[in-house]
Amino acid sequence: MSKNKNFEYLGSGFQLQLLNQLVVDKDFARTIIDVIDVNYFENKYFKLILQMIKEYHSKYENVPNYDTLRQITLSEITQESASKLIIDTIKKIQESPVDGQEFVQEKALKFCKQQELQKVMVKAQKIIDGGEFENYDKVEQLVRDALQVGQHDNDMMDVFSDLDEVLEEDYRHPIPMGIPGIDRLLKGGLAKGEIGVVLAPTGVGKTTMLTKIANSAFNHGYNVLQIFFEDNEKIIKRKHYTLWTKIHPDELTNRKEEVQARIREIESTMDNKLILCKMPSDNVTISQIKNKIRKMIADGIKIDMVVLDYIDCVISDRKIENEWKAEGAVMRGFESMCHELDMAGWCGTQGGRSAISAEVVTTDQMGGVN
Repeated sequence: MSKNKNFEYLGSGFQLQLLNQLVVDKDFARTIIDVIDVNYFENKYFKLILQMIKEYHSKYENVPNYDTLRQITLSEITQESASKLIIDTIKKIQESPVDGQEFVQEKALKFCKQQELQKVMVKAQKIIDGGEFENYDKVEQLVRDALQVGQHDNDMMDVFSDLDEVLEEDYRHPIPMGIPGIDRLLKGGLAKGEIGVVLAPTGVGKTTMLTKIANSAFNHGYNVLQIFFEDNEKIIKRKHYTLWTKIHPDELTNRKEEVQARIREIESTMDNKLILCKMPSDNVTISQIKNKIRKMIADGIKIDMVVLDYIDCVISDRKIENEWKAEGAVMRGFESMCHELDMAGWCGTQGGRSAISAEVVTTDQMGGVN
C-alpha cells in the first residue's frame, strides 16, 4: 500500500492537470468527486478551488465551468489579494496542457481508491482487534464498497425511467442540414449523438456541402465547430459569406460593403457561435479533437454540432498497421465522441480511385481502399 498521503510526490503540474480534468471532463468528475479530498493537494489555493468544485457539485449535481469558478471566487473571497491569487491559479489550471489526460485520470483514481482502501482496512482492523467476529459481514461490505470506488453503471437504466421524455413526439430533436430533400430522408436532420458522412471523390464539393451544413445549423441557433485541414480559412469564410448573402464568390470583393453590412447584421443578431478551426493534416487524433471541445465546454461554449472536413486527415489514437482497420477505428472514435459529448457529427471522406468514375460511391470505395 502506498505511503504517499497526497499528490505532492507527483508535482504541481500533475495537480494543475487533475483540477483541469475535473472541470473539463464531466464523466471523470462524477467518478472521482466523492472520494477526492482537499487534503490530497499541497497548495492551499488548489485546496480552495477543489472545495469550490465539491460544494458546487453537492448543491447542483454538476461541476462548475471556469467562469463560474471565477464568479464564486469574487463573491465569496472578500480579501482582494487572496481573490486575485485564486483567480490567477484558476487561469493556470485552465491553461494546463491536456496531453497525458489518460495518465492523470488513471493515476488520480488509483490514488483515491488506495486511500479509501487504507481507511477501510483501519476500520476492519479495529473490528477484528475488538473480537467482533459476528461483524464479519460488515467488514466484507466495507471492503467491497472501497473496491467499487470509481465504478458507475452509466450504461444501465430502468426501462420505466424518463417516460414523458421518451414519448415526446420529436424525441430526437434533429438539427437540419439545410438541404430539404435530405432533411426529409433524415426525418429532420441529425440528432445529437448521431453522425453523418459525406462520401465523394475529389473535387465534387464535399467542403461546400459540409460548410452548408455548418451554416444551416448555426442559422437555426446551434453552436457549431467546423474543423478543416487542407483549406485556407479565408476560403471557408467566403463560402459562409456566400451562403448568407447569396452573392456569388467571385463577386464578394466587388460588393464588399454590401457583404460587410450583411455579415455584421448576422453577428449582432445571433447569440450562438460558429467556430472555425484549422488543424494540421495527418497529425491529429480524435482524442485531441475531443480535448479541444472539452476545453471549449469548460469555457462555457457547449458545442451542438461538429463538422469534420475531412475525417481521412485524422489518424488513429493507437498504431494500427492495417489502413482499413485504422480508418474504421477513427470513425468509431468520432461516433463515440459525438455520443459522449452530446453533439451531432458530420464528416467528409475521400473516395478512392475506383470511386472517381462511379455514379454511386459505396463504402468499399472510401479513401484507403483501392
